[in-house]
Amino acid sequence: MNFLYPGFLFSLLAIAIPILIHLFNFRKFKKVYFSNVRFLKAAKEQNSSREELKNLFVLACRILAIIFLVLAFARPYWSSETGIRSENGNLINIYLDNSYSMESVNKDGSLLDEAKRRAKAIAKGFLPNDKFQLSTNDFEGRHQRLVSYEELLNLIDEVKISSVHRTLQQVINRQQAVNAGSRNIFSYVLSDFQTQFTGRKKITSAPDNHLSLVRLNANAIPNISADSIWSLSPAHKPGDQERFVVRLRNYSAEDGKDIPLKLSVNNQQRAVARINIPAGKSVTDTLSFGGLSAGWQKAVLNIKDFPVTFDDELKFSFKVNSGMQILHINGDPAEKHINALFAGDSYFKLTVMPESAINYSTFSTYNLIMVSGLKEPSSGLAQELKGYLKNGGSVVLFPDLDNKPADFSAFLRELSLPGISGLRQDTTSVSNIDLKSNVFNDVFEEIPSKLDLPKVNRYFAYTKNSNSNQQDILSFPNGLPFFICYRNGEGQLYLSATSLQAQDSNLPQHPIFVPLIYKIAFNSVQDLPLYYTVGKDNLLSAPQIYSDPNASLRLIAGKQEVIPEVRQVPGKTQLYVADQIRKSGFYELYQSGVQQYSYAFNENRAESDMHYTDDKTLEQLFDDKKIAVNTTKGDLPLNAVKNNHSDLWKLCLVLCAVFLAAEALFIRFFNHKNI
Repeated sequence: MNFLYPGFLFSLLAIAIPILIHLFNFRKFKKVYFSNVRFLKAAKEQNSSREELKNLFVLACRILAIIFLVLAFARPYWSSETGIRSENGNLINIYLDNSYSMESVNKDGSLLDEAKRRAKAIAKGFLPNDKFQLSTNDFEGRHQRLVSYEELLNLIDEVKISSVHRTLQQVINRQQAVNAGSRNIFSYVLSDFQTQFTGRKKITSAPDNHLSLVRLNANAIPNISADSIWSLSPAHKPGDQERFVVRLRNYSAEDGKDIPLKLSVNNQQRAVARINIPAGKSVTDTLSFGGLSAGWQKAVLNIKDFPVTFDDELKFSFKVNSGMQILHINGDPAEKHINALFAGDSYFKLTVMPESAINYSTFSTYNLIMVSGLKEPSSGLAQELKGYLKNGGSVVLFPDLDNKPADFSAFLRELSLPGISGLRQDTTSVSNIDLKSNVFNDVFEEIPSKLDLPKVNRYFAYTKNSNSNQQDILSFPNGLPFFICYRNGEGQLYLSATSLQAQDSNLPQHPIFVPLIYKIAFNSVQDLPLYYTVGKDNLLSAPQIYSDPNASLRLIAGKQEVIPEVRQVPGKTQLYVADQIRKSGFYELYQSGVQQYSYAFNENRAESDMHYTDDKTLEQLFDDKKIAVNTTKGDLPLNAVKNNHSDLWKLCLVLCAVFLAAEALFIRFFNHKNI
């Protein structure tokens, strides 16, 4: 037996009071002399024995009444497990699911309100010196400290619906991370246990016991979600036609008919549609529109679906560039194919630099660098191009076949590329094209049965390389590569086996030359993700931003302002926002009062799936670990303290009253004398 308040046991010294009364309050008998005391002596002895017995019984009742009264204040309890010790109290960790799915209702109201009531009822069943810790999907810092019962009630009342999505494994890890000292830990998870929340993988690092899963049952409701969106346009050009593919998902058991869909850009409606979605399926649709001007575009995709509405809106942002900066380093003044290719589209801003007058300091201002016909490839140019590639740039390299293979091979090795094994002068045709590469993956709507590919008269044969960063986009029948893509740092280098001269190949005049170079140019632009997810994506990307020590970067959305942690990595700038962004919307990145980028944030679509994990599957997730799965259909789950020990203070009060009553009854009915 243990005591919750052992300090009260010092009050047991109070039993000395009835003992002292008993010792110093004996009745004094007077001696009376009679002539014949034979019968009187017998009566006297008999009455004296009864008096002593009565006094001892009264003394015992008083002592026991005081003892049990003191024990009642000391709060004794009997533990049923030898491994459980609660002298230092217990720690009760309660997770309260406040995701969007907890907005669902049943006969008792919303699931979140019911979860709050049950959390309070669970906490009420514990002891006064126990400590509590509350956790929600927000994983707030203020919830990491241990609080009293009264503080816990205030924290529970403050919980609101959050757009952050967590998994059951994350919740268990959070509860296990608490430092409870010598306290016993009892964990509770109050949730509707969506399939996306529990997952299908086994739960690791779960406690061996004292874990209770409290299920909150919601009414089944249908839901259709604006799931995702992506762009089919190779580049966003002013006034050009934009094509976006949207995916809608039906999570309900009924078909969705004539679901209205609307796409707005900068608060102007650009496209509308009506879509039918079979039950449990997803459909895609392509939305086309044009007429956008240069600059950042804030777009919103809307559908109408009730009663679940948090996933009916999908925000995204993208930039329409006024032009693309391209640099052509030309070693052959007679070469005009590159100039002619880009001159036909004002979107491309081409700058030509002769090999003898290269301005290395301007490399970072160009999206793409094309190098052709170098007469004297230098190591200095190779090092500058290598640095440009490391920072995310793209380079296209056409060699001059009149150069000595050894000289150009040394230039390639400076770029960390394989060298040249020799110059081939046999006429051949390109035979293979990698249609899965990012250059040709969307060029052909239908592959011709006999595809016409370039013919080559002279070309460099490059040494074989086992580097996994190499991709042969075009190749010869003998397996040698004709046009290769290398990943170099954060950038890409495209290397041709032949030059742009007409006597070496017909590549510059071939129809495949235009889509080849155009797709490389479009791919050289570092497109940002169309949108991010609240609570999931904490690291934002941007092309290299050269920060000013006196001007910090700020993300601003209305009245909310976020100062991200800036991390410079090769080729880009990363912005770490931690958990500062908790609301969907458009966040604009400013530096010195000038907008740099625009980011869109949406709620996590994991909450859209209104399917739930059953009790049997929940138990299987924990293997052989002992857990308790409770539902709202029955009584409140018994807490682990109730299961492991029994309070005895009520019994002590009853026994105290019994002995006081016994004393009164004995004095009342056994106070007569027999003489």
